[in-house]
Amino acid sequence: MSESLAVCDVDEDLVKKLKKFRFRKETNNAAIVMKIDKDKQLVILEEEHEDISPDDLREEVPERQPRFIVYSYKYVHDDGRVSYPLCFIFSSPAGCKPEQQMMYAGSLNKLVQTVELTKVFEIRNTEDLTEEWLREKLGFFG
Repeated sequence: MSESLAVCDVDEDLVKKLKKFRFRKETNNAAIVMKIDKDKQLVILEEEHEDISPDDLREEVPERQPRFIVYSYKYVHDDGRVSYPLCFIFSSPAGCKPEQQMMYAGSLNKLVQTVELTKVFEIRNTEDLTEEWLREKLGFFG
């Protein structure tokens, strides 16, 4: 059974892009959306977005397929401070093919370790990806 839980490698160019993204200087919201190339068993770049709100991002994420998202979010704290937390969002909608879900779930930890992020959130329904949801999640880190 263990062979069915494939852990995919991360595309080398994507790793470089993610490391660069981590140290970006821009102050807008931005996202990198990743998917798994099943044939290559590789996590690859699907899309990049600049200046994208959580609500707009929700429109970009497929409703029936898992995705990995690294999101740089402009977070204004209650006391007026501004930070730009990097969030790793694993979108794993109910209704995906079990094989696809397992492939993404199996690759999640490796990808999180590769990008070295600590704010890891999972959503089961793309409708949940809202600014309010993200602020609530980030509030625990504030």
